[in-house]
Amino acid sequence: MQLTKDKWNRNIVLFLTSQTVSLFGSYLVQYAIMWHITLRTQSGIMMTIAIICGFLPTFFVSPFAGVWADRFNRKTLIILSDAFIALATLILALLFLMGYDALWLLFVVSAIRALGAGVQIPAIGAFIPQMVTGGMLTKANATMTSIESLVSLLSPMASGALLTMASIEAIFFIDVVTAAIAILILILFLDVPVHAKALNKQAASYFADMREGYTYIQSHRYIKNFFIFCAVFFVLAAPASFLTPLQVVRSFGSDVWRLTAIEVAFSVGMMLGGLVIAVWGGFRNKIHTMTLACAAFGACTLALGIIPFFFVYLLIMVITGLTIPMFNTPATVLLQERVGEDYLGRVFGILGMISSIMMPLGMLVFGPLADIVVIEWLLIGTGLLLFIQGFFLLGNKPLLEAGKPVSKADW
Repeated sequence: MQLTKDKWNRNIVLFLTSQTVSLFGSYLVQYAIMWHITLRTQSGIMMTIAIICGFLPTFFVSPFAGVWADRFNRKTLIILSDAFIALATLILALLFLMGYDALWLLFVVSAIRALGAGVQIPAIGAFIPQMVTGGMLTKANATMTSIESLVSLLSPMASGALLTMASIEAIFFIDVVTAAIAILILILFLDVPVHAKALNKQAASYFADMREGYTYIQSHRYIKNFFIFCAVFFVLAAPASFLTPLQVVRSFGSDVWRLTAIEVAFSVGMMLGGLVIAVWGGFRNKIHTMTLACAAFGACTLALGIIPFFFVYLLIMVITGLTIPMFNTPATVLLQERVGEDYLGRVFGILGMISSIMMPLGMLVFGPLADIVVIEWLLIGTGLLLFIQGFFLLGNKPLLEAGKPVSKADW
């Protein structure tokens, strides 16, 4: 069923609204948990455990979630996963109210929330092309990135303010309310036809569908090469992604406002990057845009390990954030345009699996090292390697071919 332009415009606005509301609550909880652990322990090992709990479950559920996203109604999957996450957060809030505030509870709930996120990632990635035509995919994805960045700009400030005025369980309850609002928007107002595969009776088993997805990836070299690139990138990006709060606490001071400031700076950069890519659209070949972004991210990571002044550090953090949508948006659109609709869920599921396992693997190395080696040295080393890695994209012929513009006839 082909949607009219007014219809898919309305749908994407409704969907982005629901995700904005849901993300705000989720980000409040994410920052509250991370800062609680950081300020309470100041330990690289404890942060590594928290990060593993927040990522590893996604690895295990992603292959199944990708199959589900191709077999079932994607909107329903997004709703169910949101409800699952909200229920876990509600239970955590009640336990904290009763005086049970052990760190291991935060680790367990982070793992449960990661399971829900593992279902959402492939479902959302495959759902967006159902709502917008091919020519608008870049703007839709970039707009979603900008909204996410705006939310991540406001939520650390809100979370920091709430932590100084109220208890952490109050933030947990806010997340439950925002999830309920987001779910109601999707149920009551969003009307998107179910994709064709979900309407048909599924003859193959889950594992047969999973194997078919792996075969599809193996037979398309650009997907396989992109996934290998991402695996290396995620490992090297772990220090910049997760150790900078600990670096700030150790090198600049343990004030909550400093932790808030780096998150705000990063979010401002991401918001600006999303707006730039939405208006500009990137180079004609998406791989060229991704190369620029990866090299810039590496250079910024290196700079974060050198800068001795906090306010200059914040400026570099803004530029770092700007590079993220410059890479993620063309990469996402490349897959959404090139991968067959019946395989989108499985492809995004495998991508989610890679990101969820490689980051923790990186932290298994860099987290304990952060208690032995100065974090600045870890940032300098990984930043240099990331800068070099970006240029490997330019030498990959299958990816360069896949990055070329898709004609309207292919939409």
